[in-house]
Amino acid sequence: MAIKVRFFASLREDTGLDHLEIAANDIAQQGITTATDVWMAATRGQPLPAQALCAINRDHAELGAAVNDGDEIAFFPPVTGG
Repeated sequence: MAIKVRFFASLREDTGLDHLEIAANDIAQQGITTATDVWMAATRGQPLPAQALCAINRDHAELGAAVNDGDEIAFFPPVTGG
């Protein structure tokens, strides 16, 4: 299996990535256990924007939340409106 990673809005533009997958063996080798770890692995160490949000399997999650093989992790900027 793998972790599916998606990037939305300005994070897609900033990273140059739409989506990617992190293979199961890479998850173990890189010690990926949290959403922040997923960001670091997917972007090859690019700094995580201060206000970035994430969802795990389409549910809002904290960046320190645990991830598992087979999860889908989405990163997106904060949404504002009025």
